[in-house]
Amino acid sequence: MKTLFLKTKTGIWVALLFFLATALTSWAAESSGDVAIKDEVKQQYRDEILGKKTGVKPDKEYVIGYRDILYVEVYGEGSMAIGPGSPSSETEAQAPAGSPDAIRGRGAGAEVGPDGRVSLRHIGDAYVVGMTLTQCADYLKKLYSTVYEKPTVITSLVQSNSRQYTMMGQIRNPGQFPLDYPLTVVKAIAKAGGFTEWANSEVTIIRQDKEAALEKGQESGGKKTQRFEFDYDDFLKGKNVEKNIEVEPGDVVVVH
Repeated sequence: MKTLFLKTKTGIWVALLFFLATALTSWAAESSGDVAIKDEVKQQYRDEILGKKTGVKPDKEYVIGYRDILYVEVYGEGSMAIGPGSPSSETEAQAPAGSPDAIRGRGAGAEVGPDGRVSLRHIGDAYVVGMTLTQCADYLKKLYSTVYEKPTVITSLVQSNSRQYTMMGQIRNPGQFPLDYPLTVVKAIAKAGGFTEWANSEVTIIRQDKEAALEKGQESGGKKTQRFEFDYDDFLKGKNVEKNIEVEPGDVVVVH
């Protein structure tokens, strides 16, 4: 009788543990998109904290570009990157550190190739250029739904390599620079080593059509190329300081 009681008790515990494991697995597999707070609610709470008259606006959501490094994970299955940490091409492997052709670091991420595609486990190549990180996660969730049941896909930016600007002219260190954070013209000049001895105080910023820069090799009907003029001497005197604009991806800064 005692043996029967122990067996019954053990069976109950096994059934209970199986139920809990199943419940936890189901909860973990739920998509974050199904329970995400709406943007309107986030903005409402943000306004309550900062106030609507502060003039502080959130930055635009990041748009994926060529050579960006993404971290893609299916919850419970780990990273989906293929060959993390290994060079994706002979060009990258041979490129010296600091050159425009060198990737600064991949870690556990996957590189967006020159064809706009990222290679991931189980689904192969997926075209992601032009998507925001949220759109990319939604897209990859649909693809991974053919492999896993109700997958939760996490997509984040490991490193931005597509957002670059160019410094030219009478600057000590001309070349292309990564735009990892907000940068004004004055800061961009300082980052490139400052003026040469032959430079004057005049700077021209050439801003190309963003869509044309993003969609490589495709024509765009967007706005035309813009030119902005900045005078460093005026800036030092406190004049026209508003012309010290923020550099945007694709900008060409020419120091005269």
